[in-house]
Amino acid sequence: MTTASLTGVIPPVCTPLTPEFEVDVKSLTRLVDHLLDGAVDGLFVLGSSSEAAFLPDAHRRVVVDTVVRHVAGQVPVVAGAIDMTALRVADHARTAVAAGADGIVVTAPFYTRTHPAEIEVHFRTIAAAAAVPIYAYDLPVSVHSKLPGELLLRLGAEGVLAGLKDSSGDEGGFRSVILGKRDRGLAFSVLTGSELTVDSALWMGADGVVPGLGNVDPHGYVRLFRAARSGDWAAARAEQERLVRLFTLVGVGGPHMGRGSSALGAFKAALYLRGIIDYPTTAVPQIPLDADEIAQVGKHLADAQLL
Repeated sequence: MTTASLTGVIPPVCTPLTPEFEVDVKSLTRLVDHLLDGAVDGLFVLGSSSEAAFLPDAHRRVVVDTVVRHVAGQVPVVAGAIDMTALRVADHARTAVAAGADGIVVTAPFYTRTHPAEIEVHFRTIAAAAAVPIYAYDLPVSVHSKLPGELLLRLGAEGVLAGLKDSSGDEGGFRSVILGKRDRGLAFSVLTGSELTVDSALWMGADGVVPGLGNVDPHGYVRLFRAARSGDWAAARAEQERLVRLFTLVGVGGPHMGRGSSALGAFKAALYLRGIIDYPTTAVPQIPLDADEIAQVGKHLADAQLL
């Protein structure tokens, strides 16, 4: 995989769990087959939709080993090395590389407060530890640091970073990175994590999308991407609007649980109802959806003709 090749639809793969909170390997391989059947262009394991923050290290290793082995080179597999600071992240990165991951996805440091100069050291440290492309993950809602666009572009020009997965919600900043990449002629992959505005991001010049909802409906996101790439913006908009309506399933958990519990629970409930995974289990301490809420997810799937 070259630095410029991570494009298209790269879903952040959910991590199926058993009721005892072990990785459900059989369900994970079925989920991978479901995504490959949707003609996705790559897979991202151990990101936010993978519940990476909730998984012990042994679970993380099982996920990377299972997905890399099952994909067997059909598409690139990038792995999140998400942890608080550089030395811990470097350990995760080396483990993922040893398992065969094609790239590593890294946030800014968190828990500790860091200066942009320290964030730069962080990325340089991980790049030195892993002989695969490194992708920055801009996720300020979780790590409390917004990645500066100029820093990303400079590290991209130096070959430290191969690209950006942007989940910041800062559309202006995202567009500035796209413009900066274009103006400097960089081989730097710019991916949006904002699954509800993919058509807009692609119109601005984004290289692809990392959609959590893509676990549930990879075919829809692939249709959207292909329509945009062919210049059929009306078709891209129509597909995006259908996916926006489907995305309302993330709210079925209501006010008695966190938004993350509701969204990840809804994704897993949808996969369970579609027969792709065996259990809708989410990792503790997330609050699970109850039977009525899972039934609501089913109604959303039926409305989208996915059930």
